[in-house]
Amino acid sequence: MIDVKEFGEYPTAWCPGCGNFPLLKCMKQAMANLGLHPREILFVSGIGQAAKAPHYLNANVFNGLHGRALPVATGAKLANPGLTVIVESGDGCTYGEGGNHFLSAIRRNINVTLIVHNNQIYGLTKGQASPTTDKGHVTGAQPSGVSHTAFNPLSVAVALKAGFVARSFVGWEEHLVETIEKAVAHKGFSLVDVLQPCVSFNRINTFKWYNDRCRPLPADYDPENWENAIIMSNEWADGIPLGLIYTSHNRPFEETFPALSSAPLVNSSVRLKELERIMTSYA
Repeated sequence: MIDVKEFGEYPTAWCPGCGNFPLLKCMKQAMANLGLHPREILFVSGIGQAAKAPHYLNANVFNGLHGRALPVATGAKLANPGLTVIVESGDGCTYGEGGNHFLSAIRRNINVTLIVHNNQIYGLTKGQASPTTDKGHVTGAQPSGVSHTAFNPLSVAVALKAGFVARSFVGWEEHLVETIEKAVAHKGFSLVDVLQPCVSFNRINTFKWYNDRCRPLPADYDPENWENAIIMSNEWADGIPLGLIYTSHNRPFEETFPALSSAPLVNSSVRLKELERIMTSYA
């Protein structure tokens, strides 16, 4: 097993009590349990408090534009299929600005793991409603309450028959570590929607609020039953199910990508003259 200390300890810019802290802790532990060295992992993030998470661990990191983490991760995985690629960002960045990329990554079934810090609010930009904010929630930008229905990422992912669709909660650390491990080990696109409190801007969906509502999936639940997964992914008000909601076993995109049929792109030589010709053509 890798020593979790290899992933380092760094000062953060998060508020005391933020749900990002236990998620970062669980991420490091999951990587160590999987025996992954920092050099074997690429973390890709977008913009936001959640997107800062990879800055606070020792690994390869690419910090992209708001909502654009998944395209970067896709390119990295296609160029170097042997690299473990993990995307980590917030509910706003991933489901809002990055919504179309979220859908495309599911459809491609690219072999990356998407960890979403879902606190149902925009934290970095001071508390306006995010795509997952519940209807009626009052914010500084929505003083009369949010008027539209919240986006349900799990039901969308299940509807598109994503490879691995799961939910966890930062208050259940052992569950979260195990869920991340399973997601990374899955061959194909993996989504882990992680419920976590924003202590500064969301005073409704608190640690206690989630803890009172979260429950494990039934022991006899079958995550390969698509119809049941659709039903389970839509449960919320009467109890929030945690665990692997749905899984499928389709071939990951990179196995069908012609450019990878001979060797990984990262091992290919660069034809500098040809590259120069192409770049000059845009001048």
